[in-house]
Amino acid sequence: MPSSDSITPLPLDPELLRELLQKLPVEVTEQLTNNWRKQTDALARSQKENRLLRELLRLMRVNKREKRACPHCPEQGVACAPLALRIIEKSLASDRLIIETIVNKYADYVPLYRQSAILERDSGVELSRATLCGWVMRVGELLRPVSQAMAEELLGGDYLQADETPVGVQMHDGRGQNHHAYLWQYSRPGGVVIFDFRLSRSREGPKQFLGHFNGILQTDGYSGYDRVGGPRLIHAGCWAHARRYFFQALEAHSDDRAALALVATIDELFGIDAQAREQHLSLAERDQLRQQKARPILESIKSQIQAGRSQTLPMSALAKACNYTLTLWNRLTRFLDHPILELSTNAAENAIRPVALGRNWIHFGSQEAGPRIAAILSIIETCRRLRIPIRNYLASILPGLADLPVKRVAELTPTAWAARS
Repeated sequence: MPSSDSITPLPLDPELLRELLQKLPVEVTEQLTNNWRKQTDALARSQKENRLLRELLRLMRVNKREKRACPHCPEQGVACAPLALRIIEKSLASDRLIIETIVNKYADYVPLYRQSAILERDSGVELSRATLCGWVMRVGELLRPVSQAMAEELLGGDYLQADETPVGVQMHDGRGQNHHAYLWQYSRPGGVVIFDFRLSRSREGPKQFLGHFNGILQTDGYSGYDRVGGPRLIHAGCWAHARRYFFQALEAHSDDRAALALVATIDELFGIDAQAREQHLSLAERDQLRQQKARPILESIKSQIQAGRSQTLPMSALAKACNYTLTLWNRLTRFLDHPILELSTNAAENAIRPVALGRNWIHFGSQEAGPRIAAILSIIETCRRLRIPIRNYLASILPGLADLPVKRVAELTPTAWAARS
């Protein structure tokens, strides 16, 4: 059977390729054009000082398709090896270059305009931002079914955390300013991360995403997460947010002893879980430690809050912190009944930090771009959290993904891919 061999990537058009080859020494050009497969590696080693050659070899891709024919049966014609699967069929862009563009933007926070400038500066290749954006949108569309399969994995579990962050969207409605949309993040600590794009911060977003989820949902105190999920959903709170309100009260009045004491007491609560991590305790052992040490600390926090609220002005920062914590007290203490619960949603906040870091350039060019970028971010952050090599993963699943049967998409999620690797 004929075989197909791939050498290095080639995003160059023929005219540019000829121009680059003309700049190389004659003997190098002959070697390159006469025998790619045998000479490429040797040339890369022997011409290390030739910057142009290094860049050329980095960018080029040559596919050799073996052809065979039987001299005794000409009626069977010529058999040719099939083309290798590609991310974007018939594109001059190599798979490697497309993956680098995605990883650079969403894992390393390098905007497309800067990537375009770097390519022109270092390689002499002019690629517009529109071209790079087209690759991003195509990859995002390919990854949407994978992201949906990941969401099904997440909702099939018994515990998830949620948070949301604003993003700008160009609506092309003549107003000349971006619409304030949101990326809702849903994840399990140490597991899958999903971003869900919505045009608003209304309850409709988590309501539609969670559906009939009946596990534990851990969030901050935002009311948009109220009355969502199934009838048996358990809503838990976040101690990091409660602590933040008291810390803000302390920042407003550095001599506020009540706020200072409450911050210190909440820190004792976090110290219990820190001890469990240091000792590598199991969930059952951590729960036992919590039951022993957390209850008296919680009693102390509640009594301090009640005393502090009665001694401060109703509209003060400390009073707001006290009211927030007491209102959510039942949610905040649910970790005593559910050992799997973390004390905070810090893991969820860490997952959306890349969006915050890139807020000046992660804006969506259209409403249709939102779900595609959300799918890319879901893959990137899940791979980061599961310590999966992002480039290897994308190079493994993207080529040929467009023609993959829907029923096989679940085999390509990061967790399924890692289990096979």
